[in-house]
Amino acid sequence: MIERPPQRKIVFFGCPLDGDERHESIQEKLALKGAEEAFDDPYDGMMEILRREIEPELWSEKGSINIPSWLRPIPALTDEEKITTEVFVDFMDSGGFETYARQVGDFIETNIFPDIPCMLTVDHSLTGGAFKKMAELYEPENISLIVLDSHTDAIPMSVMAGMIQYDIDTNPDTVHDRHDPFLYHRKDSYNASSFLYYLINEEVLKPKNLYLIGVNDYPPKHAFRIKDSRIENYVNIFSALKRKGVTILTKNDFLISPSKVKNILTHIKSPYVYISIDLDIGARNGIEGVRFLERQGLNERQIYRIVDFLKSLLCNRVQLVGMDLTEINPRKAGSHHPTGRDQTYRVGVNIVRRLLWGSG
Repeated sequence: MIERPPQRKIVFFGCPLDGDERHESIQEKLALKGAEEAFDDPYDGMMEILRREIEPELWSEKGSINIPSWLRPIPALTDEEKITTEVFVDFMDSGGFETYARQVGDFIETNIFPDIPCMLTVDHSLTGGAFKKMAELYEPENISLIVLDSHTDAIPMSVMAGMIQYDIDTNPDTVHDRHDPFLYHRKDSYNASSFLYYLINEEVLKPKNLYLIGVNDYPPKHAFRIKDSRIENYVNIFSALKRKGVTILTKNDFLISPSKVKNILTHIKSPYVYISIDLDIGARNGIEGVRFLERQGLNERQIYRIVDFLKSLLCNRVQLVGMDLTEINPRKAGSHHPTGRDQTYRVGVNIVRRLLWGSG
């Protein structure tokens, strides 16, 4: 185990990777292709506020990892032919997300370590690269991963596709298209919905050191009784996670008893922790600038309460070695919508300030 110096700065960096293959995402990209007035990188949107509000001696910044135009949230006009479902599915199935996750890890080791990286990004799969590098530097047994997220992000693509197929077959109000060819015969690739599955299987992340907070996709009780292999495969993922020792606290668990978050954090025995915050934890509740809006998340007050619990953990006995804010959609973040101006960047900055410096 490498001993860390006592004084370390927070170092902000970004990576605007956005290989989302969903139809609505592709339509957004095509509508804004070539736009120069909009933020193309959530790093820019967050840092514009952070630079004004945080004393410069407390942090530094390293900019964003370079990403080809067609894989950014707002592509260049010349890349229009690449902005298709087929191209993005091929990128995912051929290991594209894992390649960039490794780049993130290498960037941290080369440019930031032993300071504390804070990644501001789009795709949550990049967390896997950052955490994998931290586990390599601090040893897997010594580092826990706390994920604040509406989604479990440990579901293999084939299992996810099977669940969607079941919904198509049984739900007359399904939002999915039965004739979508990309729902069938998919490879189990590393991506934003599965990266935790890979970290555990590769023994990079010890299951007992994984804490999922705010999960909103945990199967309802009746799902565990459905006799259909597609649903059985899906619910078995959750059962296996718990059986291995993963701590899962759902959104409803928190709403019923917020102190449960504080209680589960007392179970952390590792000396180090990495914290990943997917901002869809507040989707459709003041936060509209995120990629996944199908589930309503927590409100600001509830999010800050969890962050305060995390801050207490760091003040008492566990050292933060890295963190990130992910799933920010810069095409929508900070824009105006029917209920007012989007608060994604504002809430994100408040989380960072509150967690790192006790203000905000």
